[in-house]
Amino acid sequence: MNNQNNLRIAHIMAGAVNGGAELFFERLCIAQYLQNLSILPIIRKNFERKKKLINAGLKPLELKFGSLLDWSTRYELNKALKEFSPKVAVAWMNRAASFMPKGAWINVGRLGGFYDLKYYRQCDHLVGNTKKIVEWIKNQGWPGDRVHYIPNFSRIFHSSIAIRPSYIPNKVPFLLALGRLHVNKGFDILIKAMPYLKNVHLLIAGEGEERQKLENLAKTLKIHDRVHMPGWIKDISNVIMACDILVCSSRHEPLGNIVLEGFSATKPVVALAAQGPMELIVHGINGLLTPLEDEKALANAITFLIDNPSLSYEIAIAGHQKLENEFSQEIVLQKWYDFLTKIEKT
Repeated sequence: MNNQNNLRIAHIMAGAVNGGAELFFERLCIAQYLQNLSILPIIRKNFERKKKLINAGLKPLELKFGSLLDWSTRYELNKALKEFSPKVAVAWMNRAASFMPKGAWINVGRLGGFYDLKYYRQCDHLVGNTKKIVEWIKNQGWPGDRVHYIPNFSRIFHSSIAIRPSYIPNKVPFLLALGRLHVNKGFDILIKAMPYLKNVHLLIAGEGEERQKLENLAKTLKIHDRVHMPGWIKDISNVIMACDILVCSSRHEPLGNIVLEGFSATKPVVALAAQGPMELIVHGINGLLTPLEDEKALANAITFLIDNPSLSYEIAIAGHQKLENEFSQEIVLQKWYDFLTKIEKT
């Protein structure tokens, strides 16, 4: 990559404290900064995110990003962009896009889901992180030459040490699921699968409004001693390396970052056949797919991997190879660089 120092990019994120898009925003900002691109992260006030970005060498700007009538944020965002003078400003998801001002720079909206495109009226180009999202955007009437596919890259785990949490016994199969405790994530389906999985432990790392319902469900099914819900785990890398199977139980999942993380960690992945996992997984080759809302089929797929360790290993290797071929950090960064240097203002 040549002339990286001449490429100035502002990334605007007004999302939640935790989430797949938010974590990838952090990874991309840091990775592009390490490429010697000039990066300005503009974020909703968040102490941990600000600290992480500062520790990487970046200088994030925090803004309120309140309601649509938050004129102070609109003013400060416009002022910051004019002072930074980026070539491209990337708005991550709806809230950031709704605050995006027009200027001398190119406005890009980055979508990780099938969002309402009314929030992206100020954008010159849109980026979807799956092919299905890109196809959907085009079907909404966006010109094909202004819609682009750039996938995510996953965290890298090759230097992480496997550490099984102390509350999960040794020598028992250990399932791991990650994500916000929201109905879309389908953790209720995964918990309902647990009675069919004898002597198997499950860790759900995340937090959210469904916690009480999920805890009550585990107690009702009398498997609460094998379902562990510790909340968000600050450094999940060691736990991912220690698990036996990663499970993506989402009933609605545009991408499925956990699938990519399973590929990266060379772990076998079982997923419900939601949009994103179906785009990433070839059933029986680099993962297993099961029907939506079918806990027994999910349990059968997990049992199959537990009972067939050699095939489970082959599936994990195939998943890792797919990540290396299509979703490695090097490949995705190159796609972003090519896109950012070639796009023009409309």
